[in-house]
Amino acid sequence: MVLPAVLLSSCGNKGKSTETETSEQPVGIVFQADSAYSYCEQQCLFGPRTMNSEAHDRCGQWIAGKFRSMGLEVTEQKATLRGYDGTPLRSTNIIASYRPEAADRVLICAHWDSRPWADNDPDERNWHQPVLAANDGASGVAVMLEVARLLATAEEAQRQEQKDSTLNKVLPSVGIDFICFDAEDWGTPQWAETLSDGDPWALGAQYWAAHPHREGYKARFGILLDMVGGEGARFYREGYSRHYASQVVGRVWQAAQVAGYGSFFPRQDGSTITDDHVPVCQVAGIPCIDIIPFYPDCEQSSFGPTWHTVNDDMKHIDRNTLKAVGQTVVQVLWTE
Repeated sequence: MVLPAVLLSSCGNKGKSTETETSEQPVGIVFQADSAYSYCEQQCLFGPRTMNSEAHDRCGQWIAGKFRSMGLEVTEQKATLRGYDGTPLRSTNIIASYRPEAADRVLICAHWDSRPWADNDPDERNWHQPVLAANDGASGVAVMLEVARLLATAEEAQRQEQKDSTLNKVLPSVGIDFICFDAEDWGTPQWAETLSDGDPWALGAQYWAAHPHREGYKARFGILLDMVGGEGARFYREGYSRHYASQVVGRVWQAAQVAGYGSFFPRQDGSTITDDHVPVCQVAGIPCIDIIPFYPDCEQSSFGPTWHTVNDDMKHIDRNTLKAVGQTVVQVLWTE
């Protein structure tokens, strides 16, 4: 998954977070946690989606097919990348675009591959076992798929002129790109003797940031969803997010309050994390934040007790966490 970086104590924030009182109201579009849970489970049924595996390739086809079935334009960006140890990785970034013709765009992203090694497991006998990655990968894709389903449902309601007040017959006015980054979790394992010359994490995001799926691609902002289904998760304000996209942090944390899930998004600062949003900010030049949990009192890991362990499975996915994150994303998108 990701590694904590040194906390940015003097990072030169580009303006303070905007978290003021607002007259904004809940949008009335209901994120269905059961649906997101099912999407998470369906990914896990393929098994660990480790790079170069059959399970990885089959799950990628399934993800792309689900987005297409919802009416989105899908681009599969393929590249052979190099792992920390030089292993060639057959990578596919899956980009699903809503209103692809719109110039004004928002980016929602997550990674979809699984960690090949449970190198943070408390039992060292599991350190070379693959991670099922229900939370660390599948949960973020599941939230994106449910948001895409809501978009498709709302569009169909508009076309048929249904009088369903729960949909309000309102759609986001921006184009939206859902990007499933690949090869995020092939970072150097804790037991490895070989060290990479470059940054071995977030390889798919690094590639996309340097080679976007559309020439000259720009988005107003981005939101990365990472480990957004874990039990007991709380989402503190991550360091690089505050540094590169403080206004987006303020907007998203305010949306969580409006949607009724402010308790999941405490207005407190967390760690600074090397993750997919970093190349999006630094290379693509798109202000992108990371919604990622922070467990300050967890002895096993500040990412929670299942991070990079064999216990990252569906038994530890919480519908309440999926709901909190999904409804917050819906609040943001439907008010753009």
